[in-house]
Amino acid sequence: MEDGTFASPGYCGVTAADEDVLQWHTRNDCEVRQILERVADKWSLLIIALLDQRSLRFTELRRRIDGISQRMLARTLRHLERDGLVSRTVHPTVPPRVDYALTPMGATLHETIRSLVTWTEVHQNAIASARAAYDARVRAEKEAAEQEAAERDALAHEVLTVRR
Repeated sequence: MEDGTFASPGYCGVTAADEDVLQWHTRNDCEVRQILERVADKWSLLIIALLDQRSLRFTELRRRIDGISQRMLARTLRHLERDGLVSRTVHPTVPPRVDYALTPMGATLHETIRSLVTWTEVHQNAIASARAAYDARVRAEKEAAEQEAAERDALAHEVLTVRR
């Protein structure tokens, strides 16, 4: 293997002297980043939260998740199953019945998600206040810039009028 190359695709270990393994958030080829992108998307989070309560059929999941298409639900479930977070059980009935449930690893992820939701609930008012302050500051800066531009335009118009 050449110096500075990765041991395998998605390997996050340091192989070059100037690379920091903790810089996963800046490296597209990092497995940690890829997993986080998968499990932190909105559909995955909702599916994991719903499956923590009990196993559900595809149609039950689709009914409970507002705005998800059949294609996106199937795709997300397939990815979660591939990652070992969701199990899929096909029952030999006519028509076939398919149940989805969290695996033990998926249940541990739900615990983490629950912590994130709790943090969000605790801080939602502070976040709303910060957003309102930011929006007011941006609005004031925009108005000041527009006022400045209008004054410059007026001055330029005055100078051009006097010279004629």
